[in-house]
Amino acid sequence: MGKLRRPEAMIFDMDGTLFRSETLVLPAFRRTFERLCEEGLHAGGMPPERLILGSLGMLLAHIWERVLPDASPEVRRRADELFLECELEGLAAGGGELYEGVGETLGELNRRGVRLFVASNGLEAYVRQVAAAKGLSGLFEGIYSAGEYATRTKAELVRLLMERHGLEYAWMVGDRSSDVQAGKENGIPVIGCRYAGFGDIRELKGADALIGDFREILGLYEQARA
Repeated sequence: MGKLRRPEAMIFDMDGTLFRSETLVLPAFRRTFERLCEEGLHAGGMPPERLILGSLGMLLAHIWERVLPDASPEVRRRADELFLECELEGLAAGGGELYEGVGETLGELNRRGVRLFVASNGLEAYVRQVAAAKGLSGLFEGIYSAGEYATRTKAELVRLLMERHGLEYAWMVGDRSSDVQAGKENGIPVIGCRYAGFGDIRELKGADALIGDFREILGLYEQARA
């Protein structure tokens, strides 16, 4: 692997990269399943947490396929609605945490002239509200979500983002195989984040560099060739 070239922009995944999503998502899932049971749409309680944690970062439709495999399309749509409500309620109440050093590191990259973007498989309202609630919105030139643009893959979403903003060379930063694929299909390096704790390190096979702490991204930037 050759030395990375300094990018004009960085494109970040949200869950498991910037946002410690399990701190918000697990309580939201519990409440969602409670409400599904109350409405007579589900029996048996919440699926195992490991199944939910292993699904974080996927498109929401794929998450419901895993955690509600026998549910009808109508029940999955209702789960979508309830889950978003519960997430937004949690954020409004101050729930959820960023990984250590995220705000400071993004701020420093911004001061150095790096253009910052988000590309997430999440729903638009959720992704934008996380950024707003955690004081990050002003640092990003663009916040892109599969929910807003109805893209089928992260690679499609990143391609759209790069075209709209005229990006020729950026780094893709994320924790899932979809992030690796997005970088590779768009011809840009991938920085794999291995600190989330709920992913499989094998998902990051093919990444150009790995970091165990978000703050390490600044060191990679400083070491990259101009």
